[in-house]
Amino acid sequence: MKIGVPIEIKNNENRVGMTPSGVFELVKRRHAVFVQKNAGFNSGFLDEDYIKAGATILDAIEEVYAKADMIVKVKEPIEKEYHLIKEDQVVFTYFHFASSEQLTKAMLKSKAICIAYETVEDNDGALPLLIPMSEVAGRMSIQQGAKYLEKPIKGRGILLGGIPGVPPAKVLILGAGIVGYQAAKMAAGLGAHVVIMDINMKQLRYVSDSMPNNVISEFSSEYNIRKHIVDADLIIGGVLIKGAKAPKLITKDMLKEMRNGTVIVDVAVDQGGCFETTKPTTHEDPTYIIDGVVHYCVANMPGAVPYTSTMGLTNVTLPYVIKLANDGWEKACGDNKALAKGLNIIKGKIVYKEIAEAFSLPFTKN
Repeated sequence: MKIGVPIEIKNNENRVGMTPSGVFELVKRRHAVFVQKNAGFNSGFLDEDYIKAGATILDAIEEVYAKADMIVKVKEPIEKEYHLIKEDQVVFTYFHFASSEQLTKAMLKSKAICIAYETVEDNDGALPLLIPMSEVAGRMSIQQGAKYLEKPIKGRGILLGGIPGVPPAKVLILGAGIVGYQAAKMAAGLGAHVVIMDINMKQLRYVSDSMPNNVISEFSSEYNIRKHIVDADLIIGGVLIKGAKAPKLITKDMLKEMRNGTVIVDVAVDQGGCFETTKPTTHEDPTYIIDGVVHYCVANMPGAVPYTSTMGLTNVTLPYVIKLANDGWEKACGDNKALAKGLNIIKGKIVYKEIAEAFSLPFTKN
């Protein structure tokens, strides 16, 4: 199979779809890999590294799409790329369709096979291709939140971990999944007072059993959320519903109950966000303020640490890429139930129910 790895052209997206190590494994299996010139540069991988691994370097993104049977990316195609995607071409990447009707309709029109990293699902319900990026985003949410709590950038002017004689900041985390757990781990390590909320009692028991004493678990409800936001300094939104829009757990009217300079970080922005006032931002312009509350809603947070993120992503995607390349998408998805759940759009038809429901579009059972 011919596999293409283009440069990511989303704003400040520094990751790349595959490392030279991944290229080597594919070439070893007699597949051809076409990498766009400088695609890996911002992640710390040079064209020479890809050439040594057996890749062919192409100058233009148009060449990569034209030659490839399968495109392996990090982020969803943006408008500039829509016309490059061919009928029957496999596109394997993070799509997050439920947050963009424009993207959904563009991929339907392309008649490509769209396999989304974020909906590949193991038998136990785990999302193996989302986990490493959720780990990165969860940890980064605390780093970024701590920075934007500083007064020069309109935060409350509070040090997350406090100092002797001065209490630490209070961090409220919505969701006790991968993002929330990693956020709690980082915040606790810095000495903050952490409240983590979820409706999954199994997860809350795990948090209670494994976290230090400065992390408190609590069942999530609107009443309990409203109780905590009045004195929270940093709020992390880390709620995910597979393939669907995130629920709006903090509404616009709740902002008026928060103190000026409170920081909210919406890690669920890729899925529409779990705050009503969420709108996607970029690393260039990451925050905005509504009712005195600082919103950080960068849609590709792991792109700021591209070396770590690219390595972590290739670790989990490569086995699936190899299977798709070896067997073709139909046999690969037929043999592997986890990969089959990654199928979102096939040749102009939506085959993932939650995406169809998000935009009231026809659903075709695969």
